[in-house]
Amino acid sequence: MATAHEQASQIIADADALLITAGAGMGVDSGLPDFRGNEGFWKAYPPMKKLGVAFSEMANPRWFSSDPAFAWGFYGHRLALYRATEPHDGFRLLFEWARQKRLGSFVFTSNVDGAFQRAGFDDDAIVECHGAIDWLQCTDSCGVVIYSASAYLPDVDSDTFRAREPLPKCPRCGALSRPNVLMFGDFGWDPRRTEAQEERFDAWLARLRGDRARLAIVECGAGTAIPTVRSLGDRLSRAEGSSLVRINLREPEAPRGQLGIAEGALPALSAISAAMSSRP
Repeated sequence: MATAHEQASQIIADADALLITAGAGMGVDSGLPDFRGNEGFWKAYPPMKKLGVAFSEMANPRWFSSDPAFAWGFYGHRLALYRATEPHDGFRLLFEWARQKRLGSFVFTSNVDGAFQRAGFDDDAIVECHGAIDWLQCTDSCGVVIYSASAYLPDVDSDTFRAREPLPKCPRCGALSRPNVLMFGDFGWDPRRTEAQEERFDAWLARLRGDRARLAIVECGAGTAIPTVRSLGDRLSRAEGSSLVRINLREPEAPRGQLGIAEGALPALSAISAAMSSRP
């Protein structure tokens, strides 16, 4: 493992640019619940166990039409939890490494918690491929732009996990608002904010290709169940001059010639930082 940490420190130190990619495992070291499997979800939300509702069923837009208080109980609780959660020290380490790169950095994450922004990363250099819970959209699709959730203070019953009124409303038409988050079976998600992020990301990658830059990809906690982030790392690591450091406690397997580390995000990033500090 020490050798892997040293190899990772060399890859990051030698790179001209840094791409940080992250899945759900990134937030576990900050104290966020692990929704891996129904038992993990039900441990965090006991009323859902009584109802027999799985995470994939709860994270579904249909609740906003059939039972808005139930829908906002779940998403309101998550919104309040994410606002109160301090990003772990691994975010700080990544931020420091990113600042040192002459061709800059970017973040690509499937997490909707806004942790990278709270850790100081530039909002214009982040892709949230599944949206973000800090932003809202109209359930009536009235055409209003995606708007901030900052004015909404969730009031959720801790026993039933149902939200109390008032629930957030569209500033244009007054219809119920929902998080600008891509849910399961979601044909109503407004992708405009994420699409703008992806355009900036593609332009950054194009500049790196034009400069023949050495790109380090540090992937944290991205599994195979929903492989959006992991697939990106696999694809970009095949480009000349790119190297992947995959940090994943349960699924550390990396493409041939790339580096996998079987640890959680915070322990691995801390060990890599220590290896950097010991370099001559």
